[in-house]
Amino acid sequence: MGSRKVSKIVGGAVQYDGAGVKLVRVIGKADVHDFDPFLMLDAFDSQDPADYVKGFPWHPHRGIETVTYLIHGDIEHGDSLGNQGSILDGCCQWMTAGRGIIHQEMPQAVDRILGAQLWINLPRKDKMTEPAYRDITDDMIPEVTDGKSTVRIISGRYREKVGPVQGDYVKTLYLDVRIDPEGTWHMSVDPEATLFCYLVSGSGRFDASDSVIPSHRAVLLVDGDEVTIVAGKEGLRFLFISGRPLREPIAWGGPIVMNTREELHQAFKDLDEGNFIR
Repeated sequence: MGSRKVSKIVGGAVQYDGAGVKLVRVIGKADVHDFDPFLMLDAFDSQDPADYVKGFPWHPHRGIETVTYLIHGDIEHGDSLGNQGSILDGCCQWMTAGRGIIHQEMPQAVDRILGAQLWINLPRKDKMTEPAYRDITDDMIPEVTDGKSTVRIISGRYREKVGPVQGDYVKTLYLDVRIDPEGTWHMSVDPEATLFCYLVSGSGRFDASDSVIPSHRAVLLVDGDEVTIVAGKEGLRFLFISGRPLREPIAWGGPIVMNTREELHQAFKDLDEGNFIR
């Protein structure tokens, strides 16, 4: 089929979420059909604790999975399942909200916080599944170094290595890729999957194009079974995220994503009546 082409480049916009956390909502409601099954990508990169220490106090989720990957920083967390701990450098929190979970995420003051939170939609048949939490520590994430690239496998399979999770409901390939200056990275991909890259740092060229894409952009790649990326002069680090689309209706209300307005109304009714956590 050939190499995937750039279909869309999004930079997102600065948002203030939680109790006043400054972040960039790279992918959001306006992009859900193009990026299906991925609903949202929030990126954070700050050396000023005032941007983030107010955190995300207790709040509910239903109908989605949240994947928080921290390249650098410290986020303390807790949830209604009784889990608590810290997400540290190179760690990931993979949370399945399912039928309902309430949690908090509180970033701690450090020299720099750098990472992203991805929302993955749950299929209609799994919206009300049992909530679950996975703490993926740095030492659980395998790495593959090959020539001018280093790849961390957060989820899925890359070359001979398998990540600590595969995605129980949406099979997700989630890689943290670093390419040396002017190096080339190539891989075969599922032709039926939605695929995008979020450029954390540096710059790169995609699909043999002369157009150089700078950091802090998400690049949607379509139509093909291969990907070729060439790093710029300063190198490139990016998050590579791929999964097959659900092609189901979406009813989105803040932290809750269902298939119909009726299901959404029921979720908020459950919250009001104290029946959200069962």
